[in-house]
Amino acid sequence: MQLDRLVFKPSLLRGQRVLVTGGGTGLGRVMAEACLSLGAEVYVCGRRGEVAQEAAREMMEAHGGKAVGLACDIRQPEAIAALLDAIWADGGPLTSLVNNAAGNFVARTEDISVRGFDAISNIVFRGTFQVTQQCGKRWLAQGCPGTVVSIVTSWVWNGCAFAVPSAMSKAGVATMTQSLAVEWGGRGIRLNAIAPGLFPTEGMLARLDPNGNTYDPAGTNPMKRAGQMHELANLAVFLLGPGSEFLNGQTIAIDGAQYQASGGNFAHLAGWTDADWQQAQAAIPRRGGPQATAA
Repeated sequence: MQLDRLVFKPSLLRGQRVLVTGGGTGLGRVMAEACLSLGAEVYVCGRRGEVAQEAAREMMEAHGGKAVGLACDIRQPEAIAALLDAIWADGGPLTSLVNNAAGNFVARTEDISVRGFDAISNIVFRGTFQVTQQCGKRWLAQGCPGTVVSIVTSWVWNGCAFAVPSAMSKAGVATMTQSLAVEWGGRGIRLNAIAPGLFPTEGMLARLDPNGNTYDPAGTNPMKRAGQMHELANLAVFLLGPGSEFLNGQTIAIDGAQYQASGGNFAHLAGWTDADWQQAQAAIPRRGGPQATAA
C-alpha cells in the first residue's frame, strides 16, 4: 500500500488501540497497516492465526510500533470472549473495532446449500454482531468510549442477486450500525460503515470472479478504474480518528459512483448460462473460495 498517500499526520492515532477482524489479508490488512503507521496499537485476528501473526510481524518491520496477530474464529462466541480477554489484558481496553471479517461467493440461490448459507451468515451476520456486542458490553461496563467501523457493500441499499447470503448479512450489519448508533451514541460509542466498491484482492477475485471475466472497471465504472488501497485506508482512518466524533450511524460508499451507475451488484450474471455456472462452481474451490453447494 502507498502509505505516503495517506492524508493524515503520522501521530493521528497515537494512543488508540484498534482491533481489525480478518486483518491478516486483503482490505483488513490495508486498514490495519494504515492505523499502525499513524501511531495506533493494532490487533489483527483471523481464523488462521499464523496468517495474522505473519501480517503483524511484517507490518511492524515496515512501520515499527505494536501489532499483534491472534487466532479467532468469530463464528464462536467463546473464541471472541477469549480474544477480547487477551487484548484487554495486554494493555487495557480497545478504543476501536473494525469489523472486516467476511466471506462470499457467487452462486444461483437455488444451488446454495444450508451449509453454504451458514458459511457466510455465521461470519458476516452473527460474527460481526457478536464481536460488536462483546466489545460494546465491555466499553459500557467500564465507561469507556469506543468507535466501530464495519465493512459492508452498496448491496445494503438494493440487494444483490447471485450473492444473496452476503447481501442479507451485510444489510443486517448496516441495520445494526444505524440501530446501535442511536442506542449507544449517548454513551460514548459511535458506529459507522463503509461500502467499498471494487478494490481487487486475491481472495475477492477468487470468490466473486471465478470465471475471470466479471470485473471490468474501465468499462463499467464512471471513473474508469478500480479503487486504490490508500483511498479506502484514508476513509477508514477518518472514521476512526479524532475530528469525526459527530459522524454516527452512517454508511459511506467508496466506489467511484458505481452504485449510481449500475447498482454495483451482480445483476448482470442473469445472462450466464448453465455452463457458465458450472464453470464458476468448479473454479471457486480451485481459486480458494468456499463451494456454493457444499453439503
